[in-house]
Amino acid sequence: MTFFKRYIALILIFIVISLLWGTVVLYPLKIFVVFMHEVSHGLAAYLTGGRIVEIEVNPQQGGHALTKGGNKFLILTAGYLGSLIWGGVILLMAARTHFDKAISVLIGIGMVGITIGFGSDTFTYLFGVFFGIVLIACGLFLPEVANDWILRVIGITSCLYAILDIKSDILDRPHLRSDAYMLAELTKLPIMFWGILWIVIAIGLTIWFLYIAGKSTDSPEVESDDEVSTVTQRPL
Repeated sequence: MTFFKRYIALILIFIVISLLWGTVVLYPLKIFVVFMHEVSHGLAAYLTGGRIVEIEVNPQQGGHALTKGGNKFLILTAGYLGSLIWGGVILLMAARTHFDKAISVLIGIGMVGITIGFGSDTFTYLFGVFFGIVLIACGLFLPEVANDWILRVIGITSCLYAILDIKSDILDRPHLRSDAYMLAELTKLPIMFWGILWIVIAIGLTIWFLYIAGKSTDSPEVESDDEVSTVTQRPL
């Protein structure tokens, strides 16, 4: 694929996603991104010596991750940036490798496993297992090119959602008890500080992910014991 075609394809995906943002078409992808947001909180807890108690997503595009122990600062930070990084990594793996079918299967298996292990309610179970099985089926039965496009759409949606997620929680509804609100309480720094910092990081990383994804693969440049309950309440 030529330079022109690679970047035009990514731009077209971005435009289509933006146009369909408020429609039911993207609803499952938005819930998936919320799921990864909450998983990122749990992963941060696990990597800093804590554990995951439960993970929940709800039909209103919200959710929470209840963790015990670990580093509270990193746990709270991991949600917004975690879903962004997951999206970027998925996009890069789709664009820069030829293992799209295997990637879809692995993401699906991981989603089903996390849901069974830590899901806390009926909606989380139904969505997590169903969406995971769909991804596994895509990897097993659809051609490589179809999986490539599916993963690119998931990756770009996740990056865009992360940016709008931060804007919604911090700029539109600063009094909502969001991750940023709790981080402001923890650090004694204003919520606007974290909002501006995270939006700059999110936009910068999204541009970088899109740039790297569009490059040719042939190019030579190639806590204490206190519980932490993180809450996501939206829609956008």
